[in-house]
Amino acid sequence: MQQDYKEIIRGMMGDYRYTHSLNVAKEALALAKLYGCDEQKAYTAGILHDITKELPKDEQLQIIKNGGIILDDVQKNAPKLWHSISGSVYVQTHLGITDSDIINAIRYHTTGRAGMSLLEKIIYTADYTSAERNYDGADIMRSKSRESLEEAMIFSCQYTLQKLSENRAAIHPDQLFCYNELVLSRKG
Repeated sequence: MQQDYKEIIRGMMGDYRYTHSLNVAKEALALAKLYGCDEQKAYTAGILHDITKELPKDEQLQIIKNGGIILDDVQKNAPKLWHSISGSVYVQTHLGITDSDIINAIRYHTTGRAGMSLLEKIIYTADYTSAERNYDGADIMRSKSRESLEEAMIFSCQYTLQKLSENRAAIHPDQLFCYNELVLSRKG
């Protein structure tokens, strides 16, 4: 089935996004092995996490609407969040995926949320740490991801919250809830 997913996403995205998706799947697999998560599910969610990212915005919105999802005010004004929501609907309706953990890993890979499963944390982290990522702090994030998913996620949340704040962009509550839960649950 993995080969089928590769062929499906290949037809839906350009070279960069395709390479990124393969790299996220590889990183998700490595993290799954490290943290004891289902490797097949991690690879599948990694391959599919950006499946609708390059669809036109109106198509993404239609998929979301067809999925019965009503966007909140922040989501309506943040098109960069739409692909994770539309992607979670798309894999259900077009690929027949029914595993809620895979669906949620795709849906929350951009913002995170409180109460994330191990798979959700792995996909969220793998998206930040895939091989082609070279943003300021990417190497720190990769290093942290090998020591603690939670510490890596705190680092990525801080990075994202800072960037959004600097740009005076709205911050989705799921991102704040994710960050707060991670910080409040730290040991020591």
